[in-house]
Amino acid sequence: MIRKKILLIGDFNVGKTSLIRRYVDNAFNDDYLTTIGVKISKKALNIDNREGELLIWDIEGATASKRIPTSYFRGASGAVFVADVSRAESMTHLEEHIESFLSVNPTAEYVIAYNKSDLLSDEEREALHRGDDTFLTSAKDDTDVEILFTTLARGVLR
Repeated sequence: MIRKKILLIGDFNVGKTSLIRRYVDNAFNDDYLTTIGVKISKKALNIDNREGELLIWDIEGATASKRIPTSYFRGASGAVFVADVSRAESMTHLEEHIESFLSVNPTAEYVIAYNKSDLLSDEEREALHRGDDTFLTSAKDDTDVEILFTTLARGVLR
């Protein structure tokens, strides 16, 4: 079995823990719990006839006064960069998070989650630019959570 370390990276309160909880346990809780340090979850999967296990690192969110320690990035095969679509500053910080991660893992795979998409109108949803590696997700509604992680897993298990 192939084991791969992946990280969820983003500002505080963008829904990283909720996305993991939805993906691993198919559960959602509206209560906000701040992640301190890192919490690791595991998810066994079979993609394209390859058995694997994702070691999913839920890393504490970045704030204006506290950056994510790059020591967490070492050894990661991939990352999910998460922004809250209702908080513009979390969207603008994505590029900084991506650059920081890729400076440690230049060949790593990654996907982007524009999370809390359940808060968007149809017009706002259409206006957001998305590519093959960018998803409008909602842990609350279970929108595109599975495909987000499956896309990343397919890339890291190649």
